[in-house]
Amino acid sequence: MTDLDFVHKFVPSPSGSALTLLLLHGTGGSETDLLNLGRRLSPGAALLSPRGRVLENDMPRFFRRLAEGVFDINDLTEQTHALARFIESASQSYGFSLDRVVAVGFSNGANIAGSMLILHPESLAGAILMRPMVPFMPDTLPDLSRKPILILAGTRDAIVPREETERLSGLLERAGADVALRWAEATHGITGDEVRMGKEWLADKFTE
Repeated sequence: MTDLDFVHKFVPSPSGSALTLLLLHGTGGSETDLLNLGRRLSPGAALLSPRGRVLENDMPRFFRRLAEGVFDINDLTEQTHALARFIESASQSYGFSLDRVVAVGFSNGANIAGSMLILHPESLAGAILMRPMVPFMPDTLPDLSRKPILILAGTRDAIVPREETERLSGLLERAGADVALRWAEATHGITGDEVRMGKEWLADKFTE
């Protein structure tokens, strides 16, 4: 595969903003799923939205899993490297700045964004992780010095236990990231209040 062989959508900034949101869908999603969310989070940002290359029961994902909550670490690592190469190639093709890319990931997409922060921290300026889990525990912590990360978690999420969210938050904080953990009275789905919270956080941390 060439580095742009992720099926994807790119929407240029309508205002010339230097900010690019990397939109990473959940299991069964596609390259169009989070475009509306991305625009709600940042009216001026460019949007880059790839489709996961792995199929599970014909549903796209960004990496394989062995069971619910049990990740195939070898595939996760391989797909994370591929995604980093894709971002670099896309920046050359579409002309956006690599140091102004913020990941917005939901569920499976949040998990590969977390893996990106560990394996390729230079590829992301920050991240909004919605309903994430710990992708894996690294032998050596990455350098995430002051990198802004927002974690959006649901108190009634039956898929991601509270302790898993707190474990991820602690891992990122130990790596030096500027972590904001926000809890909502919600299940695994994202609420309108959380979208507004994400928009405010993004506007505070990243100028368009």
